[in-house]
Amino acid sequence: MKTTGDPIDFGFLLIPQFSMLSFAGVLEPLRMANRLAGAPLYRWWLFTPDDQPVLASNGIPFRPTAEIGHPGPLDTLIVVASIDVASYCTPAILHWLRALASRGINLGATSVGPLLLAKAGLLNHRRCTLHWENINGLREEFPDLDLTNELYEIDGKRLTCSGGTAGLDMMMHLIGQRHGYQLAVDVAEQCIHPEIRESRASQRLSLRNRLNVTNPHLVAVIECMELHLEDTLSCDQLARQVGLSVRHMHRLFKKNLAMSPSAFYLDLRLKRARALLEQTGLPISEIALACGFAAAPHFASCYKRRFKQTPSSERLRSLNDYPRNY
Repeated sequence: MKTTGDPIDFGFLLIPQFSMLSFAGVLEPLRMANRLAGAPLYRWWLFTPDDQPVLASNGIPFRPTAEIGHPGPLDTLIVVASIDVASYCTPAILHWLRALASRGINLGATSVGPLLLAKAGLLNHRRCTLHWENINGLREEFPDLDLTNELYEIDGKRLTCSGGTAGLDMMMHLIGQRHGYQLAVDVAEQCIHPEIRESRASQRLSLRNRLNVTNPHLVAVIECMELHLEDTLSCDQLARQVGLSVRHMHRLFKKNLAMSPSAFYLDLRLKRARALLEQTGLPISEIALACGFAAAPHFASCYKRRFKQTPSSERLRSLNDYPRNY
């Protein structure tokens, strides 16, 4: 039985091709907290799906330091994964995660790891998040999840994080809760992390920075497009939404983005379709509808013009390619 002064035990389930940046984001703050406190506040153990060494996305191998069959007295387990996580949603892993949850262990995940918790049914009725590029895919696959765009979410015994440096913010929040705000600040300074971001901070750069545009009307039109990728709006409707004439809206797109509003809108929809093809097992006909295409043949034609391959070829390629990681 643990006492108040005992170290807090973290486990990390490393899914092959996991992102090193995401792993460092949730592990290094614990190490720094121990060093700054001059005491072993935290211990950690590494698990892998089959108790064998795994490679990170950069090719560096990691050996497990504990076995799944003998997890020990964990306080928290965090799944560290990237885009290939669906390949490791095996019955054995899902059963293990459910068993840990039944013991009252905190369960978390970073980057695309929340998909594993969702498939285990462990995010039902909990707020959760994951990497911004995968949010639409998870929403399509699990429409009933309370999925947010936050940097991280802590809801009871579930902790989910969007990955990368957002892990620093989540872990410093936890350190602050357990060991005081000043230690969290000291850890942040060691990380050269000048601000501990709140969970509601944006995952992404603003539209202005992403597209290098400053005109507020143009930004408003694009934001409206992003909100209506499935139930698409006409140019007339878009212009009315932001109080512009259609002619003025066309001029703004031509001047700032060198394309028409309809071409830009189509590109947004096709990029979302590409992400869904790579990240989900949804039928291509459903992906077409989710991206505002009423007919699958029209979707396939537009897709091939944009990406030089059909949606079915894209899906096959994504299954065979080396995974992208965050």
